Amino acid sequence: MIKTLETIAGAADRPLKIGEIEIPCYVLEDETRVLSQRGLQSGIGLSPGGAKKVGAPRMAEFIGLLEKKGIDSNNLSARLASPIKFQPPGGGRTAYGYEATILADVCDAVASARRAGLFVQAQQKHIADRCDILMRGFARVGIIAMVDEATGYQYLRARRSLEQILDKFLRKELGKWAKRFPDEFYQQMFRLRGWDYQNFSTARPGIVGKYTVDLVYARLAPGVLKELLEREPKGEKGRRKHHLHRWLTEDVGHPALEKHIFAVEILMRANTNWDRFYRSMQRALPKLNTNLELNLTDKEGEPL
Repeated sequence: MIKTLETIAGAADRPLKIGEIEIPCYVLEDETRVLSQRGLQSGIGLSPGGAKKVGAPRMAEFIGLLEKKGIDSNNLSARLASPIKFQPPGGGRTAYGYEATILADVCDAVASARRAGLFVQAQQKHIADRCDILMRGFARVGIIAMVDEATGYQYLRARRSLEQILDKFLRKELGKWAKRFPDEFYQQMFRLRGWDYQNFSTARPGIVGKYTVDLVYARLAPGVLKELLEREPKGEKGRRKHHLHRWLTEDVGHPALEKHIFAVEILMRANTNWDRFYRSMQRALPKLNTNLELNLTDKEGEPL
């Protein structure tokens, strides 16, 4: 039995609009963008009458007739005969639809029929005119973006993508402490800042924590820093209870952290002062969701 998919985006009052044509559209739980069966049928100007064969979609019958007259549609009628079952938002009766890009194939078939001189009746010409409007309104690649905009899924898609990143990078529960930042990371930081570094001292300027967040966690992966700061807020004394890296996963988060720290150390070793190093960071490993600095010289006027 074919599973009835749930709808995660879209509503009857937010159809896909191309010119004056409106076709209800939705995004399903497997991220398939669909156009409603009835909406697609009325969108191209087909009458609401049923198919001759019991249970056969009207669209499939229409394209089947064109195929019998010699129109090559890449087996489009068979695809139209097997619509996708889905549960419309808000519940109700099971709905049927088609993967959104099938609209381009339908319009292509109608255009071919028109060029072949098959459309001579007024209703047939009306269908061809409607398909011309639709074809001018979208490109095969653009239909997905248009459905995402109509349903509002572009915002949900971004959230779902972010959730997938966080699931890979961050664990559900706090992990055990282990040394993740090598001594050289801080040795190089102190050198560039002109500070005295002592190997066995844990006393460090308070700004070191902010530098670590800026150079590492803010550049690790989208959304990771924001989530980490929410999980580990500063206490009354301005300190966090746990190290941020204890929330990273062993299989993705920690390897990414190690790789990033190594890259930062290389840039540190390659520079002689903090300003030049930081500009190098902004070019090579920019903070996420920020603009790159385009300065070509440092504060001393030397080329970078």
